[in-house]
Amino acid sequence: MKILQNGAIVEAEDAKISPFDHGFLYGMGVFETFRTYEGHPFLISNHVERLNHSLEEMQIDKTFSVEEVMQMVSTLREANGGKDGYFRLNVSAGVRDIGLFPEPYEQPSVILFQKQLPSSGVKEKKGEWLSIHRNTPETSQRLKSHHYFNNIAARREVSSGNEGLFLTADGFAAEGVTSNLLWVNQKTLFTPALATGILAGITRAMVLALAERAGLEIVEGFFKKEDVLQAEEVFITNSIQEIVPLCAIEHTTFPGADGKWTAILKREYQTHTTSLKHIRDLSSLERGEDHDAKLQE
Repeated sequence: MKILQNGAIVEAEDAKISPFDHGFLYGMGVFETFRTYEGHPFLISNHVERLNHSLEEMQIDKTFSVEEVMQMVSTLREANGGKDGYFRLNVSAGVRDIGLFPEPYEQPSVILFQKQLPSSGVKEKKGEWLSIHRNTPETSQRLKSHHYFNNIAARREVSSGNEGLFLTADGFAAEGVTSNLLWVNQKTLFTPALATGILAGITRAMVLALAERAGLEIVEGFFKKEDVLQAEEVFITNSIQEIVPLCAIEHTTFPGADGKWTAILKREYQTHTTSLKHIRDLSSLERGEDHDAKLQE
């Protein structure tokens, strides 16, 4: 497939980066992954907000507008035949001499990748508790940065097709290798708090908003794995796989794809994928639905 590198469409095999790019040398780079639905990059405003925050945190001198990123996605999508896909927007710090420098990075390198989506989504998965602990964020909060060895080491530990589930060094449930972790018990949706060091997932935030609209109480906190294993339903979330129910965590079984709340949340999620740019827009949609209902009375 073709990629968009610093504004130019190039064949993936022809793309080049400098060996002096600090994204390569020191992991100084961040990225966002998202997918398109009928050409629409779902929740793109949330992704751009998180990306800009991460760039500011790393002192990489680049700020994106939503319109800019949407145009980039449209350009690359057309160059690759117009199909929907998995997109990764990657920003590395750029070229600088070997060594650690406190000054901001002023000439970052920007690459947008597109990857083919699987022909069918994952119906359900099994989970495994990892022996490797979730590493702590390098600053006050976890960024979606190039520092991914903790995730790769964890992926090597789990059986093929299963989702590895991290615990913190203190034994609290954290997140999956490439996902956030949520579970339902007695009409309450639980998920580890961001203070555990997990990534502030965009799909996680979307599901929390949908769950609240659906009448579930939301509780974010510090939970042991025993709390998760007592759940009625468990699922994981990320922007590419969406909402994936777990049918088991090791020897404990769950309804998986047959879970009531999982089905409700998946259905509600799908109703917004071709149009929603930001999670906050759900509230205006809800007001519009209430207004329409009143007109019909």
